[in-house]
Amino acid sequence: MIFTKKNTKVGDCMDLTGFDNIEDSLPLVERRDFLKFCATITATLALPDTATAEIAQGITNPERLPVIWLSGAECTGCTMALFRTTHPTIEGMIFDLISLDYHAALQNPSGYAAKGHMYDIVEKYAGKFLLVVEGAVPLKDGGIYCRSGGQNFVDTLKKVGSKAAGVIAVGSCAAWGGMPASNMNPTGCVGVKDVLKDTRVIEIPGCPPNPYNLLSTIIHYLTFNKFPAVDHKNRPLFICDRLIHDHCERRPHFDNGRFVREFGDEAHRQGHCLYHIGCKGPVTYGNCPTMQFGDAGAGCWPVAIGHPCFGCNEEGVGFEVPQFEVCDIIHATSPAYHPPVVPNHKKSIGAGEAALMAGVAGAALGAGALFVSSLKSEPIEDNEDEKA
Repeated sequence: MIFTKKNTKVGDCMDLTGFDNIEDSLPLVERRDFLKFCATITATLALPDTATAEIAQGITNPERLPVIWLSGAECTGCTMALFRTTHPTIEGMIFDLISLDYHAALQNPSGYAAKGHMYDIVEKYAGKFLLVVEGAVPLKDGGIYCRSGGQNFVDTLKKVGSKAAGVIAVGSCAAWGGMPASNMNPTGCVGVKDVLKDTRVIEIPGCPPNPYNLLSTIIHYLTFNKFPAVDHKNRPLFICDRLIHDHCERRPHFDNGRFVREFGDEAHRQGHCLYHIGCKGPVTYGNCPTMQFGDAGAGCWPVAIGHPCFGCNEEGVGFEVPQFEVCDIIHATSPAYHPPVVPNHKKSIGAGEAALMAGVAGAALGAGALFVSSLKSEPIEDNEDEKA
């Protein structure tokens, strides 16, 4: 294996001349930092606190599954996002957390040595390794438009994917074709699921996706020997259970009718809602507002810095709907949650209290309906009333 010190015979496929003590030179993770990382993964996956110990055991298991990373028709953006992780860093990730055994952009060997090693892993661990695929799969003319190691990518994917324990399509291109499949699609690009039709493919879309979503999914499999729960599009629910719109920090401006009309206007400078300049947050599922992006602190994701979401998590939205076109609204207001009329302790509340709660809920729903109807009308120019 190439990267992992836990279960690797040092020297496999690598020239380690002058590095006899390489094991001693690899980065070590402090116990406190390691447990904090495991707790973060637990929270990201929306698991109970008791799962932290199981995740720690899964990560430190010396027999954890190898991970093979294949790249098809893509820009390497998903890999570049992975490079920029800081908790853990990329070297901490591949040396201490997962067993990344093949990645063309990260490994030392190349050519026949690299490909030969990859196929050795595939044969030795058939049914016991994870496959991560970045990039779309060209099918036109037999797949000639994407080749690696003297073989069309589609053929490599079929050969490796058929023997994997699980397959993760990372990024919008791998999920459904993304940018390479948009518009005329001259090379006939499709997503991984359209090639590996008899294999379960977990999709982590995004352009690029948050690398911690990928890492959390892999660690869930290493810990529990199964993927996390998914939605109807095979996207992990911990990523795509809520609309981006639901947790957006600009949502209060949306609910109060304060919208940006053009880039650089006063509303834009004030941080108002970007819906009218094409934000696709109301129709896109993802955890971007809560996970942020780029390890640059709070407020680091496209909408927070003033650019509308273009829906890269959604097939048929990202790369298909014009970027600055106004989208439909799925949920006009947040769900109206309120205490039950008869609480769990079986003590009934008074009729007046029940009437009050019903009135508040009805008023909220009525206001939401009125607001939706106003959205369907022609946009009005910003005025003093709107600013107020």
